[in-house]
Amino acid sequence: MEHSSNPNLAIKFLAEDERPREKMLNQGASALSAAELLAILIGSGNKRASALQLGQQLFNLANQNLTELSRMSLAELTSIHGIGGTKAITLNAALELGRRKREEEAKRIVKISCSRDAYLYFEPFMEDFRHEEFWILLLNRSNIVIAKKRVSVGGVSGTVVDPKIIFKLALDQLASSMILCHNHPSGNLNPSQQDIDITRKLIDGSKFLDIAINDHIIIGHKGYYSFADNRMLF
Repeated sequence: MEHSSNPNLAIKFLAEDERPREKMLNQGASALSAAELLAILIGSGNKRASALQLGQQLFNLANQNLTELSRMSLAELTSIHGIGGTKAITLNAALELGRRKREEEAKRIVKISCSRDAYLYFEPFMEDFRHEEFWILLLNRSNIVIAKKRVSVGGVSGTVVDPKIIFKLALDQLASSMILCHNHPSGNLNPSQQDIDITRKLIDGSKFLDIAINDHIIIGHKGYYSFADNRMLF
């Protein structure tokens, strides 16, 4: 029996190897689609739709993008008929666990050798922001991470960065160098003129304090822009 031949079919009428729970048990989690995994978290459907259909509706609402899904609020999750508060909380908790897992993996990177190392360090907790934030990664002379610090929080289109705050944080930690990082909620990876201007200002100031600016990373959806890789640190 083909699942795709009758999308309105209740899960209990599907062949056993097509039911999400049985499929996971027999084939492993990696064999399931995103909608099937969501169906397991949702648990049960209603008279209008099965859990699998609700999972597909939810995935479609997020434009079939797990990053977008992880950004959805409880109100957005419950906008789908059949997903109440309890199910929305379960979904939100599962997505948060996934985010924390990525963050724990990032913490294992203690030495930053290239732009991708910096991106992997910041991405787990910055990619899902719907607003712009500016962070710095402080390093010692061996490029080992001393600390990461949030400098500012803004809106969807920008945030104000005060160089004095950045240099004070670096001096307090006795950092030898730093990596700048901020996100673009729009997903656009190209630096704005404001991004270029603040980078130049920080580079100029860093020369007097003997604290190098190793890179400035812009994080978007599943990607990043590196000032260093693009020879924009001047």
